[in-house]
Amino acid sequence: MSTESLPAPINPRDLRVSDAEREHVVGILQKAIGHGMLTLDEFTARTDIALAAKTRAELNTVLVDLPGVVNREPGSPTAVPPQQFRARMSSIKREGSWHVPREMVVHNWMGSSEFDFTEAVIAHPEVKIVLDVTGGSVELLLPANSGCVADDVEVVAGKVENKVGASTGGPVFVLTGRLKAGSVKVKRPSYTRIGSLTIRKPWRISWDT
Repeated sequence: MSTESLPAPINPRDLRVSDAEREHVVGILQKAIGHGMLTLDEFTARTDIALAAKTRAELNTVLVDLPGVVNREPGSPTAVPPQQFRARMSSIKREGSWHVPREMVVHNWMGSSEFDFTEAVIAHPEVKIVLDVTGGSVELLLPANSGCVADDVEVVAGKVENKVGASTGGPVFVLTGRLKAGSVKVKRPSYTRIGSLTIRKPWRISWDT
């Protein structure tokens, strides 16, 4: 058969949705109103859109700004794959006002990975970080009100040092995966104030304006 006669591939966003998918999204909206993320009027308007949606793209529009309550089932039209970070005998560094994904996978082979979350935009109550580390080091610098759980990391001839512990009301970073012959350090910065001067360790100096 000639390839010229084959239909063009369909974008997944243009696929038709079923009544079951519409009802599932309405259930997610109900959770959102229970968490105080939507008003009753917003819930009603979004429910009408969801029930009338014909494609996945239309169904997605009512969920995209609702962190923590979107459908995470495999194959879901709203599922987002984790963001991959790779350091192979090299270094990665993220700092400043960067947007933190809901899920991260850190591949580190004899490299150095540094993630500074103190000024980052974190829109999720929980950030999942999957470690795939052989040699090298991973450092996570967390905000003052955050927490970290690292009990499920498989460690082989390496070390996980979690100096953060439980959350104090902010986002929780959950570490899983495997560490072999390397190190993972999780900590918060410390601050020293001298008049209008603020000194942060790791080193950064700022002045009041």
